[in-house]
Amino acid sequence: MKKVSYTEFGGPEVLRLVDAARPEAGPGRIRIAVRAAGVNPVDWRLREGQVLGAHPLRLPAGVGLDAAGVVDQVGAGVEGVEVGDHVFGEGVDTYAEFAVLSAWARMPEGLGFEEAAGYPSVVETALRILREVGVRPGQTLLVSGAAGGVGSAVLQIARDRGITVIGTAGAANQDYLRGLGALATTYGEGWVERVHGLGPVDAALDLAGNGVIRELVELTGDPRRVVSIADLDAPGLGVRFSGTAGSVPAALAEAADLIARGRLHIPVDTSYPLAAAAAAHADSRAGHTRGRRVIVV
Repeated sequence: MKKVSYTEFGGPEVLRLVDAARPEAGPGRIRIAVRAAGVNPVDWRLREGQVLGAHPLRLPAGVGLDAAGVVDQVGAGVEGVEVGDHVFGEGVDTYAEFAVLSAWARMPEGLGFEEAAGYPSVVETALRILREVGVRPGQTLLVSGAAGGVGSAVLQIARDRGITVIGTAGAANQDYLRGLGALATTYGEGWVERVHGLGPVDAALDLAGNGVIRELVELTGDPRRVVSIADLDAPGLGVRFSGTAGSVPAALAEAADLIARGRLHIPVDTSYPLAAAAAAHADSRAGHTRGRRVIVV
């Protein structure tokens, strides 16, 4: 099978499309014929050699955590899924023609593989940081960098829970945020004053890592009401950095329910062939995503 791999840390150019043996589904795991894989910032952070305790790896290493595809092999002890089922979930080395998943859910009817591949890590992250920041129905949440995958999920899940959301994004994504139910404003000079003009803020999330932690603390009045998934320096300002996943199976079940009820839809911004993984990483690192980027196998 074909698989994206790298033998040294570095930029996108270290990625190679190589021949590899098909992985085997061990106990409690399933193997899928991958149809699409999600592109997440953690993918290129690991490739660059950033130290992420939740995702230790050894070189040579494969790439990717999220995927959607067709069940090809079922490991010992696995129940409720059969060869031929369409699933989406989280595993390892998903930029490949076949991958092993450790958590999965059946794809809701009408959901395509490309869109499905963009949900697992994104929804788990969105649910986790909403829980950690402690925002409640009737309160207002500020989301800095709201147009990407996690932001798109946060906005829709918060809306479903009765939480008002203020989202910041580039000028081109203002209508997109409003379409997801957010009060939208641009980042850049004067953004704090623009947020003040939209109302008081009870809690805030930093999804882009653009050096806005101090301002988010100012807007909420309490560093304990701010959570970042993108700024490794946040703890130095008393703000929680969230990087360790919670229950992925529970998140996938909630994602499937939200999708089936028409309460969650994250568009695919760009699709790339497996051989263009380097371009996908370069684009992901540059940011300015509307929705998700995925690898199509």
